[in-house]
Amino acid sequence: MIRVLIADDEALMRAGIRLILENAEDIEVVAEAGDGHEAVAACRDRTIDVALLDIQMPARDGIAAAEDIARISPSTYVVMLTAFGEEQSVTRALRVGASGFLLKDTGPTELIHAVRLAASGEPVLAPRITRQLMERHVRSAHDTQAARSKVENLTAAERSVLRLLGTGLSNAEIADELYLSASTVKAHISRILTRTGCANRVQAAVLAHDADLLTDH
Repeated sequence: MIRVLIADDEALMRAGIRLILENAEDIEVVAEAGDGHEAVAACRDRTIDVALLDIQMPARDGIAAAEDIARISPSTYVVMLTAFGEEQSVTRALRVGASGFLLKDTGPTELIHAVRLAASGEPVLAPRITRQLMERHVRSAHDTQAARSKVENLTAAERSVLRLLGTGLSNAEIADELYLSASTVKAHISRILTRTGCANRVQAAVLAHDADLLTDH
């Protein structure tokens, strides 16, 4: 079972998400939280596979909570819940260790699929604003030279994998693109994370943009 935490200051939003997720036989909502402090406490007190965190919460917002959760429960995949137009906040969340983001108007089928993706370690990036997020906001605050220094020791194959990560492709899609096996892609990503100091593949995708790997291609 995929154990899920729902954190949102709106009780109706939490109830709606719970109702959707409980229709999936492999997902169990094991905790709810109304603010960031409660979300962090839930991840400290029990095993959470996927934490769905609203960005805007009282007491301690979702971004601060995501950073704490990444530290105290590194096995928990954090997915931010956001409204359209909050791309700058999403960028900050990705940089502190969130595994991705979903728009609050995501449909039931897409929500269940996203939770399953997150639990398997795949990035969860809402298609409607992923490209806008990466190209506009990530680039605006990055240090290209520092990012390039992190990737300069990667092999050519690892740089190719990292570039495709930056476009939001899954492991299977990267494997098809580079004519590699899925296990080889997974091994490359593991080495990329170790060598660059990225906490997860979403941070690696941001790094690819910061280092201009997509424009260099």
